[in-house]
Amino acid sequence: MILNGLEGKSLPVYGRGQIVRDWLHVEDHARALRLILEQGRPGKSYCIGGGSELPNIEVVKRICNLLDQSVPDPAGPRCRLIRHVADRPGHDLRYAIDTTKIRAELGWAPQETFATELEATVQWYLKNESW
Repeated sequence: MILNGLEGKSLPVYGRGQIVRDWLHVEDHARALRLILEQGRPGKSYCIGGGSELPNIEVVKRICNLLDQSVPDPAGPRCRLIRHVADRPGHDLRYAIDTTKIRAELGWAPQETFATELEATVQWYLKNESW
C-alpha cells in the first residue's frame, strides 16, 4: 500500500474493507516468543496479539494520511486511490486474539503502539526509496 500510494497507483481493498485484523509489531512478537521460551510453562500455549484490532480500510486510510503529510501528492489526497475489489471466497472477517493468559502468567504486553509503528514503517519506506 505504501509503495502504491507513493507511485499514485490503485490501493485495492477487499470488499468494503471491514475485515478486521489484530496488528502487532514484529519486535513485540519476537519479545513475546522469547519470554515464552524462557518463562512459559512447558506444554502450554500462549496467544500473542497487539490489542490493536482495526478494519483494513482504516489501516489503508491511515497510510494515505501519513503519506499525504510527509509527501503531498499534487493530484490530491491519496484516499482517492482506494479501490474496493471483490472479496476472496472464504475470507475470514475477523481475527481476534485473547492475550489474557500471556499477560497474566508472564506479564507480557506490547511495547509498541500501532500508530507509532505504522508511522515508523511509512518513514522507513520514504528514507529507503532504493529498496
